[in-house]
Amino acid sequence: MSKKKVTIKNKDNQELEERLKRTLADYQNLERRIEEERKLLSRLSSVLLVEKFLPVLENLENAQKHLSDQGLELVIKQFKEVLASEGVEEIEAEGKQFDPKYHEAIETEQGEDDNKITKVLTKGYKIEDKVIKPVRVVVTKKEKQEEL
Repeated sequence: MSKKKVTIKNKDNQELEERLKRTLADYQNLERRIEEERKLLSRLSSVLLVEKFLPVLENLENAQKHLSDQGLELVIKQFKEVLASEGVEEIEAEGKQFDPKYHEAIETEQGEDDNKITKVLTKGYKIEDKVIKPVRVVVTKKEKQEEL
């Protein structure tokens, strides 16, 4: 074989090898992207399902306030454990500073501090940092003193 043919074959081999490497990298990127999309879809479907169950939990808790039934208390506890296993957390609010990311102010009242939560009207929930339902709260506003 002539030197020229060997050089052409080596060049062809290098081009094929580079194409193969690019194709393999593209395939690995595609696999990674598909896995990320699969996780996102799973998390979104979980959030949608949890959103549908939260009113049921709230109704059970409201019924428990009036009935004080031990069986119902166990059901509520089990319900909360299932939600916790899915990453659902209740958002803490009472006594904390108002944060519009987690809280929804329904009322304001006069107080010593600005934006302090004094009462929780309805509970709020989140999964990781995604708020599923904001806490509805009563917030204090400092009374403005008029200058003379």
